[in-house]
Amino acid sequence: MSQGTVKRILVADSDQELLKSLGGYLSRQGFEVKVSASGADALAALADDGGFDLVITGMNLPDAGGMEVLRQVKRSTPGTPVVILTAEGNVESAVAAMKEGAQDVYPKGTLTVEVIQEAVASLLAPRPAGRPSGSKERSIVTNDARMKKLLEMAQSVADSRATVLVSGESGTGKELFARFLHEKSSRCSGPFVAVNCASLPEGLLESELFGHEKGAFTGAIARKQGKFELADGGTILLDEISEMAISLQAKLLRVLQEGEIDRVGGKKPVTVDVRVVATTNRDLKEHIHNGEFREDLFYRLNVIPIKVPPLRERSGDVMLLADHFLAIFAKENGKPSLALSEEARRLIGAQKWPGNVRELQNTMERAVLLAAGDSITPEALMFEDQRSSVDGQNGAAAAEVLAGPVPTLRELERKAIDLALEETSGNRTHAAKMLGISVRTLRNKLNEYKVAADV
Repeated sequence: MSQGTVKRILVADSDQELLKSLGGYLSRQGFEVKVSASGADALAALADDGGFDLVITGMNLPDAGGMEVLRQVKRSTPGTPVVILTAEGNVESAVAAMKEGAQDVYPKGTLTVEVIQEAVASLLAPRPAGRPSGSKERSIVTNDARMKKLLEMAQSVADSRATVLVSGESGTGKELFARFLHEKSSRCSGPFVAVNCASLPEGLLESELFGHEKGAFTGAIARKQGKFELADGGTILLDEISEMAISLQAKLLRVLQEGEIDRVGGKKPVTVDVRVVATTNRDLKEHIHNGEFREDLFYRLNVIPIKVPPLRERSGDVMLLADHFLAIFAKENGKPSLALSEEARRLIGAQKWPGNVRELQNTMERAVLLAAGDSITPEALMFEDQRSSVDGQNGAAAAEVLAGPVPTLRELERKAIDLALEETSGNRTHAAKMLGISVRTLRNKLNEYKVAADV
């Protein structure tokens, strides 16, 4: 592992576009990045370039596969974490990689900036005690009376061991509340570990949460600590808890009741001291009614309920947040004198913001990058262009449906999913929310279409 202050990352994948975007993003975050488009190139880099602090590799590489890269890392520098990127739905490969010692496995379809940030932060850049990285960007900015009451309540219970369930639409800032609870507690000097329950295949989540023992299964060459053990003395965030399989919910309930976990293949339980915060953007009571979520687990998680209101219900925060994000992104991009024009302010205030704070943040970042001169004009916000593009796609799709023979329900379902993915730029979490289904259901539907196409 490198000894300098700059961390070194090896990224290997046959997808040139992914390689370029991922390598470029990590380089901009201050890491020294080596990219390889083949397994042979990756193996040569491991042999010739010295130690890496993190290796990210695709599974299917020319000349030598991702498993060979993983095994080489574990032979030469067993402590170096390896992240495997797999094709969507390739559970067998993901399980095999975890058995060989991979730290994390991510389907390529789940990769977002947020996922990469959390993965790299947890593996390479532990946050200083009591202060999350990027705390300025992650701070909760509000003048809304309800939000202030929620923050007061959160601060009053921050130092307790009570579990907290944070609910609200996607993009409202649920994770910020989890970090706020951690930072305001006596656990602030301990770790904050986030787990996205929707990003991992069902077969991997148990090992990811609870870990496994050496020899627990073929290829388990070393003990792996799960996220609960890594969070010992701190806080664990279970994001999108509604996506956790019902079989794992019983094991999570035991952890909450007994304060101990069972590693896969373990002979005795391991005691952990962890404060649990869970988030959901779905109605868990509806999931309970449908038999998809345990009622006893819901009440165990819902000791302290925090429901974050959507941005459309706190309109007084819109311009406050817009100015906040403008200041951040203007500074990051060397444009400290940048300001919003009056017309841009009017348009921002008139938007409904279905994507909530996250959509507003993305809009401001884009506007800063597109701004000409010292003023952000309506053109830089791209509101009209986006609406025209979406309306054109929807209109074309509707015309296509109406012009032809009456489509089957399956064909309509496929078209609706395609449109939702187009509108959300491929973000499956947001697309599922738009369609009113779970991420797991959307993933299963896409796998069905892929199987049908391959037949």
